[in-house]
Amino acid sequence: MAPSAKAGELAIDVHGLTKRFGSKVAVDKADIAVPTGEVWGFLGPNGSGKTTTIRMLCGLLRADAGTGTVLGYDFRTQSEKIKREVGYMTQKFSFWEDLSIRENLDFVARVYELPEARATVTQTLDRLGLTKRQDQLAGDLSGGWKQRLALAACMLHAPKMLLLDEPTAGVDPKARRDFWDEIHRLSSEGLTVLVSTHYMDEAERCDRIVYINLGTIVARGTVGEVIAQSGLHTFIVEGEGARALAGKLHGKPGVEFVAFFGAALHVSGKDRGALEAALAPFAREEGLNIHAAAPSLEDVFIQLQERGTGDYA
Repeated sequence: MAPSAKAGELAIDVHGLTKRFGSKVAVDKADIAVPTGEVWGFLGPNGSGKTTTIRMLCGLLRADAGTGTVLGYDFRTQSEKIKREVGYMTQKFSFWEDLSIRENLDFVARVYELPEARATVTQTLDRLGLTKRQDQLAGDLSGGWKQRLALAACMLHAPKMLLLDEPTAGVDPKARRDFWDEIHRLSSEGLTVLVSTHYMDEAERCDRIVYINLGTIVARGTVGEVIAQSGLHTFIVEGEGARALAGKLHGKPGVEFVAFFGAALHVSGKDRGALEAALAPFAREEGLNIHAAAPSLEDVFIQLQERGTGDYA
């Protein structure tokens, strides 16, 4: 067994994590250090390397380079032991749709060769609110209940860490909220969670976030730290002419990106003076309201993504 977790210990302590597919570098020398019992958000655009990183950490994919430990085990040489201590939830629902909830969990329990498997399944069904639906076929479940079944399967063997790969994609807001309430409850019991997501409200519920783009970690820290580190300034443009202003602002000195948030326009960049100068000619237009605001996490991520794709200088 892995050493018992203590306050301040790192559940993940990996350095130089690298994976190549032919000439493509999917993950490039990533350093990841996640304290035991924390919830970390793993963010980045599609194809950024999030899933590849998660699969290397849980032993499903061999790294080309890197050193370190996951749950106290060498992640390169002791992957089989790591698999026994980790619950991994994939992006796609991967259980048998012609079996009931209980039958799916019974099968998973047998795969893990759990002692008192039936009692463990019963306890897990109760813990995740699945008891009344245990005889329902998995194929008949909504996205939220499928997600809950997948989480139950991850929890059967009492893992020390959960690796969740976009677990709430396509799930309704209430189911997402319920899922996150459960994640934080598990974290309060000492479980470590690394979750990839595209949802900013979910990122804001994490203890810390890591942003990866083109295989490289480009930002990390608490939400407040990541926003502060960005050096970004944001102005909000509201009013009837806000949408028409977007095309006029693109390419102006100091304007790094322009994005719609509902009916408002967010105009951001690192040079506040240049931003003010770019917006000044429009400040006198009737019906427009232009004011400075604290940048949102989404503003920062749009900046990071567009910087990575080369859309802006």
